[in-house]
Amino acid sequence: MRKVVLVTGASSGIGLALCKRLLAEDDVLHLCLACRNMSKAEAVQADLLTSHPTAEVTIVQVDVSNLQSVFRASKELKQRFQRLDYVYLNAGIMPNPQLNIRALLSGVFSRKVVHVFSTAEGLLTQEDKVTADGLQEVFATNVFGHFILFRELESLLCHSDHPSRLIWTSSRNAKKSNFTLEDFQHSKGHEPYSSSKYATDLLSVALNRNFNHQGLYSSVVCPGTVLTNLTYGILPPFVWTLLVPFIWLFRFFANAFTLTSYNGTEALVWLFHQKPESLNPLTKYMSATTGFGNNYVIHQKMDLDEDSAEKFYQSLLELEKHVKTTVQKPDN
Repeated sequence: MRKVVLVTGASSGIGLALCKRLLAEDDVLHLCLACRNMSKAEAVQADLLTSHPTAEVTIVQVDVSNLQSVFRASKELKQRFQRLDYVYLNAGIMPNPQLNIRALLSGVFSRKVVHVFSTAEGLLTQEDKVTADGLQEVFATNVFGHFILFRELESLLCHSDHPSRLIWTSSRNAKKSNFTLEDFQHSKGHEPYSSSKYATDLLSVALNRNFNHQGLYSSVVCPGTVLTNLTYGILPPFVWTLLVPFIWLFRFFANAFTLTSYNGTEALVWLFHQKPESLNPLTKYMSATTGFGNNYVIHQKMDLDEDSAEKFYQSLLELEKHVKTTVQKPDN
């Protein structure tokens, strides 16, 4: 029986590289590309089927920042599938990232220079927006849209006799200091990306606590520092041209500089082969690359506690009740 794998944000960056690598590992997968842009998704589908003709590659249109889109996609997936084996919750945004020049200069001349550049801690701020559903855009895209997708697909994921996996793309930049339960959408702060990734970590822990007994297991991954469209938007192109040689050199001192999307998927592919019962729910699995380009996986304990994770999960359940009274769901 074919394994069924759903990947959000599958048409570019980490998502696209992951799809290619998964099919290289198992070319009889049923791979479902969950994408916002259908023309891009169709081009990726054609390319994947050309290189892996024995696979089954399908598409579902979804914009995880739009709850009606999530509900429509969930309904379609429930009509197509009886189960999902893996769901890679990868789609995400970092809108209009701005470099904090003061923090950059301070980091360059500090003893924490490697840490600062490998995590971007304190270097990036973003101006968030509000979605049509009244949610903060980064939170809606990176966290809540995926949470609603999971909630709608529980019947395809929770089978005690057949474990299923949720694998979230998180970040080394998921900092406890940028997240509060009182403002979990980060409407009052300037680092919504970091806050959303910390929220992802909390949610994964809570889902394990509540759903392991139903055969559902959740993990979080950091792909490392990857040069994608997301990161290229931080600085002008000519600056990247000057920086790239130094970044490649920096990789001899900091294993977080995976740089390519292929390298960044190392931990996501590694988890594809692991028995979920053997994994620690409080561990983040991070892609790493040596200065000579060899990939490996690092295990790091997350800076959180299970009580806070459970409180955040309950807050999301309350928000879910609220949005379901304001957002019209398609008839099942």
